[in-house]
Amino acid sequence: MAAIAGQPRRKGAWRAGIQDARLWLLLLTAVLTLADGYLIFIVAPTDAVLGHIQRIFYIHVPISILSFLGFLVCAVAGAGYLIRRTERWDRLAHAAAEVGVVFVTLALVTGVIWARPVWGVWWTWEPRLTTTLILWFIYVAYLMIRHYAPTPQQGRAWSAVVGIIGFADVPIVYYSVQWWRSIHPVQVIGPEAADDALEPIMARILVFSLLAMLALFTYLVLERMALRGVEDTLSQLRRERQVD
Repeated sequence: MAAIAGQPRRKGAWRAGIQDARLWLLLLTAVLTLADGYLIFIVAPTDAVLGHIQRIFYIHVPISILSFLGFLVCAVAGAGYLIRRTERWDRLAHAAAEVGVVFVTLALVTGVIWARPVWGVWWTWEPRLTTTLILWFIYVAYLMIRHYAPTPQQGRAWSAVVGIIGFADVPIVYYSVQWWRSIHPVQVIGPEAADDALEPIMARILVFSLLAMLALFTYLVLERMALRGVEDTLSQLRRERQVD
């Protein structure tokens, strides 16, 4: 009996520890974001050609990269769910997909805001923008499948397959500026970027922005997973009440 009674206590302590970790991560994210804003708008040099609009680069690039990370986590966790059929894998896949959709939406929005003064249009069907929009549609479809599937179990399985297959568009987005004729700037970070693509101070601020956005991304995923746990518990209670 003592061992059984100790299990809920350990589980409660573990949950309390996770909640504390999320709180500290939120505080860290706030500090990093404030510091990032100072670096972007005060420290970063003004581009000689594009002017101040170029500062959106320090936001646009990190959120684009982290949207890719979200879809990678979704694909891996989806595969984990198909193999193990455990709720934890499914919650991670769902949370990563939702946060990934938010980030890729922001990437599209910041991209068109940047494009308007540079290209003279809000939108053009060039390869990078088009493939990114396709990526957005794929993972919006992922979320819709989860919601409209006949049963929750089918929604989890079907969406996991979509998440795995849909990730194939991520490398297409990245390499699109090299595979097809494009007016989009070439990569400034990553395996295909030139060593001198950015000035050192710009590169350091970009890396700091990426770290700040990564902290935000991680916090949102963990928070969404916790919320999914509450939603699942409420759904279970409703089903038990209907049975009674």
